[in-house]
Amino acid sequence: MLLENQVSWKSYNDQWNAYLGDKYQLNYGTVGPNSDQYCNICNGFHYQTQIMANDAVRAAHIKDTTDLYADIASGDLPAVSFVKPSGWVDGHPASSKWDLYEGFVKKIVDAVESNKKLWESTAIIVTVDEGGGYYDSGYVQPLDFFGDGTRIPMIVVSKYTKAGHISHSYTDHVSVLKFIERNWNLPTVSGRSRDNLPNPKTDRENPYAPTNTPAIGDLFDLFDFSGVSK
Repeated sequence: MLLENQVSWKSYNDQWNAYLGDKYQLNYGTVGPNSDQYCNICNGFHYQTQIMANDAVRAAHIKDTTDLYADIASGDLPAVSFVKPSGWVDGHPASSKWDLYEGFVKKIVDAVESNKKLWESTAIIVTVDEGGGYYDSGYVQPLDFFGDGTRIPMIVVSKYTKAGHISHSYTDHVSVLKFIERNWNLPTVSGRSRDNLPNPKTDRENPYAPTNTPAIGDLFDLFDFSGVSK
């Protein structure tokens, strides 16, 4: 949808350049300058024919995080950026540590905030792919056949977020897509995907459980855009 509607975007993947030189990951998991930890199954665009089967599109939109840091420094970020850390710094216990993921995130946030032009128009959405196996008593909504999962952290960093605000709106990973679609006035990715679900309506008794289930939020309740010209 981003391509079809001329919304600029890039997917920045840590160790992508190393992967290009070692596509079969023969050095995967070794120690030293020849090793790499690019996660091919973590890059959703890696499985999109309209991207990976088109050399020009792939080269323009699939980048390494080295390109991310350069684009931040030059103030030349696209409208939408997806960033995936390598296995070394993604916080997964098999290959990384949580403080390394925090350091990866902090480097990006500090760089964006130090570029005043970018900071005026950038929201950084930070999340993870799973809860780490910890028990969670929070409400889990039966969205579809695949469920939904237990809660995970999500933090939004922006000059337009509400200070100290904790959202009670039910969201999941697809809420990021709903945010992008609403912000850039884009159609949903398909007629059957979760981004077609409505925003939650709740009552005071349980603000976490939508009364119009299945429903997921679009993250706009995290922001205060009053006084901002479009």
